[in-house]
Amino acid sequence: MAHAYFVTGTDTEVGKTTIAAGLLYAARLRGLSTAAAKPVASGCMRTAEGLRNDDALALLAQCSLPLRYEEVNPLAFEPAIAPHLAAREVGVTLNVAGLLEPVRSVLAQEADFSLVEGAGGWRVPLAGAENLSDLAIALGLPVILVIGVRLGCINHALLSAEAIERDGLKLAGWVANIVDPHTARLEENLATLAERMPAPCVGRVPRLPSASAEAVAKHLDLARLAGW
Repeated sequence: MAHAYFVTGTDTEVGKTTIAAGLLYAARLRGLSTAAAKPVASGCMRTAEGLRNDDALALLAQCSLPLRYEEVNPLAFEPAIAPHLAAREVGVTLNVAGLLEPVRSVLAQEADFSLVEGAGGWRVPLAGAENLSDLAIALGLPVILVIGVRLGCINHALLSAEAIERDGLKLAGWVANIVDPHTARLEENLATLAERMPAPCVGRVPRLPSASAEAVAKHLDLARLAGW
């Protein structure tokens, strides 16, 4: 049975890609084929092959299917700013219609385990009144929420979970990524999340010396995802 999920975060810089790469690695350890897409990325670097994004490259490295970079990351922008602003600077209309086809193309590869990673949090703007969450809605994928554990994360996590479910999507699970190990009352905060989040915890990832996909995967359990 193929599994596909949309990965979002409680904010930017909470380790979405680190966790997504770890999830893909964990799937490969199970002998599953993997594919991923990061449909839009800003903060890309210029290379001889064109614009490249570190996060998209990290996902591509964990894809067992032979995907090209442009399939994983069809829209790449150089400025390290909000995607809709980066797109506007280069005259690109960033909307759901333009993102759907390339993402569906990756999902059509029918890997055993596929991830579509968003940008920032759940309500990242696109053009007009659209948000990146509208892409997840159009795809109809269950969602994995990466919670950057630090001061204030409980509020951000619960609001994100409410928004996801209000948009009619299933929150399949969440990952506690401890971005600030010095968070006051860390264990109590994690316990509160476990009590209040309306989905299972897929893993608790400590601050690692090397946040490689292999190292992260050791702290994740795919079997905890709802519907697995």
